[in-house]
Amino acid sequence: MLLKVKRGWELPENAATDESVYVNRRALMKGLGAGVIAAPSLLASMKSAHSAIEEDPTAKLYPVDRNEKYKGERPLDEEEKVLAYNNFYEFGSHKYISSAAQAMPLRPWTVTIDGLVEEPMQIDFDSLIGKVQLEERVYRHRCVERWAMTVPWSGFTMDQLVKIARPKSDAKYIMMKTLADESSMPGLKAGWFPWPYTEGVRIDEAMNELTFLATGLYGKPVPKQNGAPLRLVLPWKYGFKSIKSIVSFTFTSEQPVGFWEELQAKEYGFWANVNPEVSHPRWSQAYEELLSSRERIKTRVYNGYGEYVAHMYDGMEQQVGERLFR
Repeated sequence: MLLKVKRGWELPENAATDESVYVNRRALMKGLGAGVIAAPSLLASMKSAHSAIEEDPTAKLYPVDRNEKYKGERPLDEEEKVLAYNNFYEFGSHKYISSAAQAMPLRPWTVTIDGLVEEPMQIDFDSLIGKVQLEERVYRHRCVERWAMTVPWSGFTMDQLVKIARPKSDAKYIMMKTLADESSMPGLKAGWFPWPYTEGVRIDEAMNELTFLATGLYGKPVPKQNGAPLRLVLPWKYGFKSIKSIVSFTFTSEQPVGFWEELQAKEYGFWANVNPEVSHPRWSQAYEELLSSRERIKTRVYNGYGEYVAHMYDGMEQQVGERLFR
């Protein structure tokens, strides 16, 4: 499908899912039916990919103990639908990229830690996972497009990676990058996008107890389409902040510009904290639609995680206005 950029880095209208897809329950049901029910061969391939754990040297680590402090407050979404419904523009601008994502190579996988750190390093993913304490957490996920889900992530708190990195005192932010492999990612041919995918967080956000680097999902290594082998999970922010398939962490004194922020900062700003009172320019954020049940519910500020994160933004409302939540 061809996408047309109107001017500069303006986001093409068909690069983001149309509002009606998320408002119209029948449209969402139809989409899920086409992607899951009506395509058994695709579903079989995803199950195979998620069950082929003998090829992953970290597979023996799962399942890990669940941290019951983080319960999600909702029933878990169906694994099959979570594996079948994904945003990963490196493999296509639609939701059903799971089959294409299986081409992404996961070994070797090197993670670079550089910038304002005591000693820049490159570390193999399998070595990194041996240096951290894994656990499982059930988190709610809220996409800027208004769909939502509740899933059990396995992984480790990001503060453990920060401690490994040993940042210098003038490091205020962390910029992350996704793998950009032209041999397996056809979406990279879309030259109007500012590849590679980048995102950033402030150091205090990285150190928050909720901030999670996921390595597993549903008690197994995280599937490729969901961000293998290492992805960020920020449950109080819109989903585009939770960068997938991370290959680098750069500590910096300057606020990074994320992938979607570079494309259209008015719609996808740096903070991206969930707020029902601040609408997206093209749709309201007052409610969300659950992926499995298709139930429409009211959106909560910070996605309901305010008790953990609100203090980090005290006094910032007047400084940045509504951009705080974009």
